[in-house]
Amino acid sequence: MKRSFAFLKKYRIHGCILFTILCLGYAFCLPDPLFRDPVSTVVLDKNQTLLGARIANDGQWRFPHHTAVPEKFQAAIICFEDKRFESHPGVDVCALMRAFKINTEKNKVVSGGSTISMQVIRLARKGKARTFAEKFIEIILATRLELRYSKKEILELYAANAPFGGNVVGLEAASWKYYGRNSSLLSWAETSTLAVLPNSPSLIHPGKNRSLLLKKRDRLLNKLYEANIIDSITCALSKKEELPGQPLPLPDLAPHLTETVRKEQVTNTSAVYVSTIDIHIQQQVQNIVNRNSHQLQENNIYNAAALVIETETGDVVAYIGNTTDTANAHNNQVDVVHAHRSSGSILKPMLYAHMLNAGEILPNTLIPDIPTHFGGYTPKNFDLSYDGAVPAGKALARSLNIPSARMLQQHGTERFCNELKKMGMNTLDQSAGHYGLSLILGGAETSLWDLGAMYAGMSRSLLQFNKNNHRYDPRVFRPLNTNHARSYKSASKENLLEHALLDAAAIWYTFESMSEVIRPDAESNWQNFSSSGRIAWKTGTSFGFRDGWAVGCTPRYVVAVWTGNADGEGRPGLTGISAAAPLLFDIFHVLDYNTDWFEFPAANTASIEVCRESGHKAGEYCMHKETVALPQPGSKTIPCPYHMQVHLDSTGQRVNAGCISPADMVTKSFFVLPPVQAMYYKRKNPDYETLPALRSECASGEEKSMQMIYPHASSRIYIPVNLDGTMSRTVFQATHPKTGGVIYWHVDDFFLGETTGTHELALSPEPGSHVLTLVDDSGEILKIDFEVLENLKN
Repeated sequence: MKRSFAFLKKYRIHGCILFTILCLGYAFCLPDPLFRDPVSTVVLDKNQTLLGARIANDGQWRFPHHTAVPEKFQAAIICFEDKRFESHPGVDVCALMRAFKINTEKNKVVSGGSTISMQVIRLARKGKARTFAEKFIEIILATRLELRYSKKEILELYAANAPFGGNVVGLEAASWKYYGRNSSLLSWAETSTLAVLPNSPSLIHPGKNRSLLLKKRDRLLNKLYEANIIDSITCALSKKEELPGQPLPLPDLAPHLTETVRKEQVTNTSAVYVSTIDIHIQQQVQNIVNRNSHQLQENNIYNAAALVIETETGDVVAYIGNTTDTANAHNNQVDVVHAHRSSGSILKPMLYAHMLNAGEILPNTLIPDIPTHFGGYTPKNFDLSYDGAVPAGKALARSLNIPSARMLQQHGTERFCNELKKMGMNTLDQSAGHYGLSLILGGAETSLWDLGAMYAGMSRSLLQFNKNNHRYDPRVFRPLNTNHARSYKSASKENLLEHALLDAAAIWYTFESMSEVIRPDAESNWQNFSSSGRIAWKTGTSFGFRDGWAVGCTPRYVVAVWTGNADGEGRPGLTGISAAAPLLFDIFHVLDYNTDWFEFPAANTASIEVCRESGHKAGEYCMHKETVALPQPGSKTIPCPYHMQVHLDSTGQRVNAGCISPADMVTKSFFVLPPVQAMYYKRKNPDYETLPALRSECASGEEKSMQMIYPHASSRIYIPVNLDGTMSRTVFQATHPKTGGVIYWHVDDFFLGETTGTHELALSPEPGSHVLTLVDDSGEILKIDFEVLENLKN
């Protein structure tokens, strides 16, 4: 008796251990995750419409599931495959018994009796041989599947991984490949066709055996009618719908964005990318880019890119990485949006804004525009002319290079580099000394992506200033966003700041100057049309005519455009104004960009008395003053340095106390520019009143004039030809009374250079009559006529 009791006790212990092992095995028998197959990269627009996709690494079109299975497909697949799906625990005993009976009668496998849950397991186990042992494993794993997942989740697993013929896997991929639209938009006939495909995809995919497929679809439609899921009219009409033909190409409406997402997918666990793209704007902008590209191709300019950014959020609603014209493919697979290209003058507005923000200039402070040399660097204006002095805002509107270089010298290259980085420019990978003053004229590289972010940040800062009760969002300058899941949320009211990287008033005046930029010919009369709105815009052209840029800002959208050749080839006429600007305005024409302008940020300004002539803060001797609401830091700027009080005699000549009694003097305020500036300024401003001549007896005996050593006035010069056939040079010489005096040399009003100390310049003028003009640093001008004789060849 004791021996029997011990045996039973031992049997129980072993039984418990075995039962525990079986329970643990059952608990952990289901793989997690269930499916490890590579999936296609899928990019959707903001409303989850397919923009594009890339095939999975195993060559299958397998879309990852990310939304619920449409109700029509749920009803159809349950009715066709597993009518007791909602009630069974993963195994339908009745179906198994029916299948066993049928298979026995037919003496072959005709029906498997598998539930949807069991089919999910079979799909996960990669089509193992259909044996009794495998069926038993499927039964066990199906019951475990039901414990881990809900019925809804099991249907999603089935819909995402069922085969639909060829290399098409999953409901969503099948819906797009066979019908060209989302599965939620399919009709009952289309849904029923897809519901019967996984049952035997290799035999009856839509490319062959169409009669068998049609019979299966119609049989399912009849079942749906008998189950009162559809009515008789729907059933009859659905049967009249045709079957799909060969698989369709998938949409590819944002090819460069889709490819960028695919490359980043290595570190991204989600293969479905719900973007911020608006499919309607995307298609319109892509068509515009392609249309403009056809015109540019006449000048062998083959590539273009564009971004449309929602100002308030920073979301990219159109991403055009390049042209998509396959007939004229010239590196149009390159995504230029992120390419590093020479910036040209597209950064000038940012320098202007930062100088306003720092109180270094006022909006119309005069900036010298004269021949300028910075060591070995000699900037030139695009039209090779000089204004003498030009208001800073006008210099920006006209994109003058020399004033911009002088402004950067005043502001500081290193300082400006740091500010650009804070604004979001990520391409500055060299020291400030490496770029030097050429930074503002294209000496650095930027990308369309960074430019869009920086200009969108400026626009957003100005837009939100009044909305946020005159405070700033600290994240106003941030990278652009194409991921809908990471759409920007405004900072809480507690986190807003008193000051931002750029104050609203500085940005507002910058945009005012940008809105005065003369538009291309087709847009020149935009003010006359009520449908046209203001746009703060700027172009840029890189050295060698390799890149044409254009950026436009409005309260609703920021548009950034690049044109050029992806391989870096330059072309004559490849400028921002001629190549990129027309594209920019064509894009704005299809946008509802709101004709309202940015609200003036009065709370961010101070009333400052300004000199009308110089644009500086008014000084003691300024004749015309006006009080203007300007950026608050402007109150720190220096008073006008150009107005001075001059003593005159009764004839209007300048005098001093050394030659006339103070009682006989008349004082008058004059606007006096430095001599070289004055010479060029008067050419563009004929009403400029030069300083009266000094009365002869008032001049000191030491004052002397420049003298020309060679050539003399009215000289006729013969310049010989070198042995190689080129013209030799003749040395022109002058003398100056002051040691260290500077002479600026011009021939026919074309600036040639400057000399200090020894005043010699080797020249080779063309045959004919010329005028040589010398201007020194005190404003004295010396002009002589000379003629170069034509060289007679034997």
